[in-house]
Amino acid sequence: MNGSAGERGGTVSSEGSSQGRDSLLLLNEMQLLLSEKRTALSIMRTGIAVLALPLSVFSVLIATSRYYNAAQVLHFLILVAVISAGLVALASYLIIRAVGRLHSLDRRINDLKREHAGLLA
Repeated sequence: MNGSAGERGGTVSSEGSSQGRDSLLLLNEMQLLLSEKRTALSIMRTGIAVLALPLSVFSVLIATSRYYNAAQVLHFLILVAVISAGLVALASYLIIRAVGRLHSLDRRINDLKREHAGLLA
């Protein structure tokens, strides 16, 4: 009888250990997903900052337009417009990619919450 009780005790501790490992693995996975989400938010913040740069440059150009003749500096204005268009394209790419990544990570986090509702409660 003592032998079977010892076996049951070993099984219980093994199951408890397995559940502890599962919950630890789940918490580590959630932390990884949340850190990826923070990274995506940082990329979006960078995209917004890059988007603000061309707007600031054009604001300065418009504000100082009475001090120069646009026809005389047209080649510089075109260069600034091309560079600004490139920055807007880069910013748009960063923002769209970050938003898509955020939606994907939110879905994965919600799926994990649904699958392991008992462990997260």
